Amino acid sequence: MRRVVVTGIGAVTPVGNNVPDFWEALKNGKNGIGPITRYDASESKFKLAAEVKDFDPTIYMEKLAAKKLDRFSQFAMAAAAEAMADSQLEGNIDADELAVYFGSGIGGFETFCESYDMLLAKGARRVSPLFIPKMIYNIAAGNIAIRYQAMNACVAVSTACATGTTAIGEGYRAILHGYTTAAICGGSEAAIVPLAVAGFGSCMALNPSEDPNAASLPFDKRRGGFVMGEGAGAVILEDYEHAKARGAKIYAEVVGYGSTCDAHHVTAPAEEAIASGKAIKIAAEGFAGIAPEAIYINAHGTGTSLNDKTETRAIKNAFGEEDARKVHISSTKSMTGHMLGAAGAVEAIAAILAVQEDIIPPTINLMEADPDCDLDYTPNTAVQTVVEGAMSTSLGFGGHNACVAFRKYKD
Repeated sequence: MRRVVVTGIGAVTPVGNNVPDFWEALKNGKNGIGPITRYDASESKFKLAAEVKDFDPTIYMEKLAAKKLDRFSQFAMAAAAEAMADSQLEGNIDADELAVYFGSGIGGFETFCESYDMLLAKGARRVSPLFIPKMIYNIAAGNIAIRYQAMNACVAVSTACATGTTAIGEGYRAILHGYTTAAICGGSEAAIVPLAVAGFGSCMALNPSEDPNAASLPFDKRRGGFVMGEGAGAVILEDYEHAKARGAKIYAEVVGYGSTCDAHHVTAPAEEAIASGKAIKIAAEGFAGIAPEAIYINAHGTGTSLNDKTETRAIKNAFGEEDARKVHISSTKSMTGHMLGAAGAVEAIAAILAVQEDIIPPTINLMEADPDCDLDYTPNTAVQTVVEGAMSTSLGFGGHNACVAFRKYKD
């Protein structure tokens, strides 16, 4: 089996539209949550979201091309462009050795809503022929493949909130076992629209707080649901020998991936955390020889009552009670909100940079300890410490559990 390394990263997030800005914001505890501006939310119970600010798709593509893409695809293309430029892989790999593993939890929700409104207002003939190609969730992956002439597998992953992590994990496996040499992996989401917010609100998933600093509260006793976010994350994975031969910059080595299913409930995680703990434990096998004190977990940490205590139990099941208390943990959703299908990819980037720079980003606004969440969640302030291994965990509707692990790169 091959070694797999990370050679490029790209992100569009509520706290920065590129990786340097995103990472600087996380380290400084910048809150990306604020009043919804994408539509009039004055009559809604839910008035806050973590929106991407000042995003200009024409930086990454022609204006006409941007008009043919839903917002989630625009985010995906922007993140992929940054990651590919960062990796310098374009032009340095055969087309049939470059794959795409990229997904979305929902896809073109904005396009769906706009097209349905058009149908009701003006009839079927006025529905755009671009409706389907803009809406379907696989189209971000397809457009990325077209842009970079990636002629190996092009797989659109959708495992709800675990999508980004699953995409990276499946890309890792494909390279590990020799099916491809490199892969553009990640996830994208743009679902801050009235229907999506109403839907998540109706299933009691969202926090109705109107205070940006008391809305996304992972692991805090006051938590009352997540805050909708949006954006995209892209990671370039590559066979180590190929990366080394071309002199690529290497961020970290991918050393583990766990994927399981609770097979329990369509929205609620299984409280015993057996399957979720197993996903973490499988991924953590790549940390052999690393002390628990040198491990960082970027937790799913949504700020919902059941998720956070279940994830706490999953970490204990994976590491054992004693070692779990030594591991560094944080939820960057406290700053970015919940980016749904993009969350795992963006949070994997945070884990990768934690390994590279030996910094644990904080969980901001964590003020009141919850007895059910009794591990080290890095409250409010980043911590400088040795980080030899880091992982990103994700738990999605449908019982999807995914965890991907990274290790400090050593030749």
